[in-house]
Amino acid sequence: MELRQKQRTVIDALEDVKGHDIVVYDTARLPTMFERVVIASGDSNRHVRALAHRVRQEVRDAGGRVYGMEGEGTGEWVLVDLGEVVVHIMHPAVRGFYNLKRVSTLKKRISTPKKRRGAPSRPRRRR
Repeated sequence: MELRQKQRTVIDALEDVKGHDIVVYDTARLPTMFERVVIASGDSNRHVRALAHRVRQEVRDAGGRVYGMEGEGTGEWVLVDLGEVVVHIMHPAVRGFYNLKRVSTLKKRISTPKKRRGAPSRPRRRR
């Protein structure tokens, strides 16, 4: 199954079961094992589980492979691993708490500034 087809299948499955706040991140340039991250929200734990099951079923029906699902027990945050596409489906409260969008932007910005030679990193404190 081609990447674009898999991504379209996931989005259609989420929209069919009334998933909302669907966002797709292109992580192909980052050093990760996947190329797309899809994040969606459900209204309740049961809704989150239903969204995850629908994604799994639609991808299988389209000929794709599902490598695993995590978090089905609680239903607050379910991760569906589709290989090059990873789908995070979560309750709005959990999504707000973890703020994955902010984490992903911080990941791109992390770099250690080079220290100038001869300049101390911080002034020494006198005792």
